[in-house]
Amino acid sequence: MTAKLISILAVFIMGGISALGYCGVAAMMAIESMCIPLPSEVIMPFSGFLVSQGRFTLMGITLAGSIGSLVGSALAYWVGWWLEKDYLLRYGKYILITSHDLDSAERFFSKYGDAAIFFSRMLPVVRTFISLPAGISRMDFKKFAIYTFLGSIPWCLALGYAGKKLGDNWETLGAYFQKFDVLIVILLVIGVIWFLARHSELLKEKLRCRK
Repeated sequence: MTAKLISILAVFIMGGISALGYCGVAAMMAIESMCIPLPSEVIMPFSGFLVSQGRFTLMGITLAGSIGSLVGSALAYWVGWWLEKDYLLRYGKYILITSHDLDSAERFFSKYGDAAIFFSRMLPVVRTFISLPAGISRMDFKKFAIYTFLGSIPWCLALGYAGKKLGDNWETLGAYFQKFDVLIVILLVIGVIWFLARHSELLKEKLRCRK
């Protein structure tokens, strides 16, 4: 994200939280968890700053943020569920998604889904998008909801506490976490390159068909 875009988002976030209180915290975190990159690295530290001003309590913003994360993640999960495997098999070929990929994703979430969902809630970028593939893979929703909520608590608490301690300087956290965002985006790009290399034959076949 550019500094200008972050500034615009920060104004939106601060306005929403200032106007709606705890409901604003929950709403902003719900948006962030719906595969919409609204940075929790701004939402929770600003909420923590308001704790230092006596408007909120630390436990209050942690609970509100975690509930918002659960609500937004659940919506993204059900969007993934709604897509259905047959739909993805029909249209996924256009972006090189195969039945093998979907079967592998299902096996992954079946075997490691609990840990993946829990720990992903504490990772920038990943926490925003993990719900969609979990829904597509038909991960058990009850487990998904439990581990989403539990994983969101330490993330919201840590960012809120840091914002409280920093007080008026809470905005410095956003710049700090941007470094992690860049690292994770680089890793995701590497993953995309690996995916394309693994599907190179399918890509070549598609290109031949277009000629």
